[in-house]
Amino acid sequence: MQAILALEDGRIFRGQGHGAPGECQGEVVFNTSLTGYQEIATDPSYAGQIVVLTNPQIGNYGTNQADNEAAKPFIEGLIVREFSVISSNWRSEQVTDEYMERYNVPVLAEIDTRALVRHLRTHGVMRGVISTTETNADVLVQRARNIRKMDGTDLARVVSTKSVYTFDAQDHRNQAGDPLLPAQDAHDRKLLHVVAYDFGIKQNILRMLTRDGCRVTVVPAETSGADVQGMKPDGVFLSNGPGDPEPVDYAVRAIREMMGRVPIFGICLGHQLTGLALGGRTYKLKFGHHGGNHPVKNNTTGKVEITAHNHNFAVDPDSINANEVELTHVDLNDQTLEGLRHKTLPLFSVQYHPEAAPGPHDSHYLFHDFRRMMEEWRG
Repeated sequence: MQAILALEDGRIFRGQGHGAPGECQGEVVFNTSLTGYQEIATDPSYAGQIVVLTNPQIGNYGTNQADNEAAKPFIEGLIVREFSVISSNWRSEQVTDEYMERYNVPVLAEIDTRALVRHLRTHGVMRGVISTTETNADVLVQRARNIRKMDGTDLARVVSTKSVYTFDAQDHRNQAGDPLLPAQDAHDRKLLHVVAYDFGIKQNILRMLTRDGCRVTVVPAETSGADVQGMKPDGVFLSNGPGDPEPVDYAVRAIREMMGRVPIFGICLGHQLTGLALGGRTYKLKFGHHGGNHPVKNNTTGKVEITAHNHNFAVDPDSINANEVELTHVDLNDQTLEGLRHKTLPLFSVQYHPEAAPGPHDSHYLFHDFRRMMEEWRG
C-alpha cells in the first residue's frame, strides 16, 4: 500500500506502507542504532513519537517476545529505508511486518531516510503524520501542525503502571531461555529491596537490578515519597520515560522528600527529574540523542564510554549548584550533561541508558555502583 509522511513545515515523503494501515501522528525523531529495532519500538520513552531508523534494512531478523522492553510497542509509527517482509533468525517468532500490524503501528518504507534525517538535523525534530488513507498532502500538513507539542507534555503518567507490582525474575527469561534469577556471588549476597518508579521503565533495567541481587518493587509514577519510604526500601530507582520532565512536578516533590533518607539512582527522565529536584533547569535539545554509539566521558575516571541514548531534553549544567553536586559525565559530541552525583547525599543519576537495550555494555558498572551505595548506606 502507498503511504505518505507530512511534516509540519510542509516537507513531504512518499513511499510504501507496511504494518498497520491507517494513520498515526507524533514528533518525528531519528535513531542511529544498527540493530535492536524491536527494543526501540517497545521502549515507552518513545511514546508520542514517530521513529526514523538510519540503518537501511529493518525487520530482517524478525521479532520475539523475549526482546520486548514493554508489553507492546510505544512508538506511534516507524520510518525505514528498506523493510524486510521475511525474517531470517532462529529466535524469530513473528515477522516484523505482522508484529507491527498486530500492535497497530504504521510503517513507512522506501523513502530516502538520509534526506529525512538531514532535514531533521538541520531544522530540528518536528511534528508529523504518516497516512495510508489520506493522499492530500496539504490536509496532512495541517494535521501535523495541530499535533500537541512535546514541550510541556507529561507522558510519564500515561505510560506508567497503574498499580504496584513485584518484578519476578523467574517469570522472565534470557535469550537462551534460562530464568533471569538474581545474581549471587560466592558470599551469597543479601537481596536488597529496590523500589523502582515507573515513568516508562524498560524491562532490561529491571533485569539488570535483579541480576545485581535486588528484589524490585515497581510503583506508579505518581507515588509519593512518603509511601515509598513506608515500603522500607534499601534504595530507590528513578526510571526512563517520555515527554517533558518539567510537568512531572509530582515526581520532583517525591524525590525531594526522599533525598538524604534513602539511596537514589536515576536514568534518563529520572536523571532530568533529579536535576530539577536539586534546583536545576531542563531544556529541549534541537534533535535529541537517539542511538547506541554516543561517546560519554566519565569525569571521575577520565575514561570514555560508548553509550546508548534516547532523550530529547537535558539538564542545564549551569543551573546545578557546583558546591553540592558533582557533574560526573559529559557527552563528547555536544557537551551536554550526562551524569551527576550529590557530594554528601547518596544520590546519583545519568542521562544515558546503562542497561543498553539495544546498545553497548560499557556502563553496566553503574548498577554495581548503585548496589555498593545501598550496602554502604545500610552499614
